[in-house]
Amino acid sequence: MSEDKRVSPVRVAVVQFEPHVGVENLKANALAVEKRITEAAEAGAGLIVLPELATTGYVFETREEAFAHAEAVPDGPTVQSFARLAAEHGVYIVGCVAERAGAKLFDTAILVGPDGYIGRYRKTHLWNTEKLWFTPGDEGFSVYDTPIGRIGLLVCWDIWFPETARIVTQLGADIICIPTGWVWTPPPLYDASGVCMAAHLTITAAHANNVFIATADRIGVERGAGFMGNSLIAGTTGWPIDRIAGPDEDTILYADVDLTEARTAPIWNQNNDLHRDRRTDLYDQMLGYHGTPLPR
Repeated sequence: MSEDKRVSPVRVAVVQFEPHVGVENLKANALAVEKRITEAAEAGAGLIVLPELATTGYVFETREEAFAHAEAVPDGPTVQSFARLAAEHGVYIVGCVAERAGAKLFDTAILVGPDGYIGRYRKTHLWNTEKLWFTPGDEGFSVYDTPIGRIGLLVCWDIWFPETARIVTQLGADIICIPTGWVWTPPPLYDASGVCMAAHLTITAAHANNVFIATADRIGVERGAGFMGNSLIAGTTGWPIDRIAGPDEDTILYADVDLTEARTAPIWNQNNDLHRDRRTDLYDQMLGYHGTPLPR
């Protein structure tokens, strides 16, 4: 067996399961999440990604109900629980909560590590009735430096907008972690191989940006809304590592990766490099990137 020469190895885990909406289900959801975080950590995961709104459920019926499920970031009970689990197991956790900030609500991805809360990302693009409860993200995009690599955050519907993954990659992300709640879209829901469009978009974004992407989706039917499953971890070539989860699986997928590959993979051949081939002189100002430097 050849020597493993990876310099930034990490086992990434994406969790797929069925949470339930309703304040009466908050405790059960929290216990279900803790069980799966513990399972992933005991399996050697160093970075664990959870579905969108995994501790609250997704389909709120009124703004008042959404507020009843919301909490402050980072001082709320869910983020504090994630921080406790991250410290106990020595792992990094990406979760997603309904964030209450004064009179506003945000659909917010959070990152915690062994030393506590690291940062958040407020979902930029809101889907359907989310627009009735949540305010679109107002803090832009961020990438967080950690000892295991540079971690970028997006949420669900964001992956339909190519600018999001491109900007986060240009900010230097080694891996983009995306809590999702991909709902049923107009048919066909899946292609002949059982893969939904959102999974294809994840694969495309990873391929086009030479970046790892880990998406954790939920399953089940909640108040008439069905969820797609198909969680996956895409490599820098775009191809899924291991496999894509089925539409109804309660499961955890794993991938052993070297996150530094995201810094070396862009050179495809002697003459082409996806990042350096970008014609920023023609379209940077039009797209609003403003020549964001790539810290590689």
